[in-house]
Amino acid sequence: MTESALVVTGSLNMDFVVQVDRLPSPGETVLGSGFQMIPGGKGANQACAAGKLAAHVAVRMIGRAGADPFAGHLRSSLAQAGVEVSAVRDSPNLPTGVALIWVERSGQNSIVVASGANLELSSDDIDSARLAFTGARYALFQLESPLPTVEHALAVAHAAGARTILDPAPARLLPPSLLSQVDILTPNESEACILLGRNPTGVTFQDARQIAAALHALGPREVVLKLGSQGCYYSGPGLTLGVEGFPVEAIDTTAAGDTFNAALAVALSEDLPLHEALRFANAAAAISVTRLGAQASAPSRAEVDAFLALRA
Repeated sequence: MTESALVVTGSLNMDFVVQVDRLPSPGETVLGSGFQMIPGGKGANQACAAGKLAAHVAVRMIGRAGADPFAGHLRSSLAQAGVEVSAVRDSPNLPTGVALIWVERSGQNSIVVASGANLELSSDDIDSARLAFTGARYALFQLESPLPTVEHALAVAHAAGARTILDPAPARLLPPSLLSQVDILTPNESEACILLGRNPTGVTFQDARQIAAALHALGPREVVLKLGSQGCYYSGPGLTLGVEGFPVEAIDTTAAGDTFNAALAVALSEDLPLHEALRFANAAAAISVTRLGAQASAPSRAEVDAFLALRA
């Protein structure tokens, strides 16, 4: 099989993670434990996970890091996963992005991000990195970068012949000009509701068809609703498909969606049939929630293959 490429455009953060028995209420102090600094950022999480999972796909990262020791750690984490980082540019006057993360016993978390150098990722940076899109079949995006940059990068990816996958997180309303350039939109339950201007509510497979139809009306050609432990729901031209998740004991849900997106892009890049690609993504995400941290939780290809073999 000829090696193809997968490009990730987005954020790089250093995550400061503390475990707590429960998340604090406003004005409340709680005691935590198990403090760790773990490489993160939604873009870098997706690139790192893709690098670990890819068998025949070259993974490339486009982003920015600041003028501090965290930048080297983030580049190193990606490089160790097999990700090409030459298009990660320096921002000498800004700090690297950081995320402050509290994780409670159930695995749920609360996150505050200080974007730092990520906010300096510009359309000029995308133009300078056009060669990274050469040979790319898929390109992954998120919303921790400036929206004009994301929209421009989507256009550049399309011009290079790549199919685009957008994880609309952190959730916000998005302009039609951006959504019309999205081939596959992959919101979770709350992100889907926010995109549609609705109050976030729980989404089931019974709700998924109507929600996916409403999301299609915004512009994306295909929709994959990530439904947590329930699995995922696909809606595309002439086809809808629900794929059940895998029950596991969650420790930390940080970056589960990033791992899902990376796994989906890798599987599609390797020409797995759609149902198998979605099942592969569900499995990778399920494994990730059994571990603490963002990039540290992303499984290897061998781990996902073994996980699926036991559930064949």
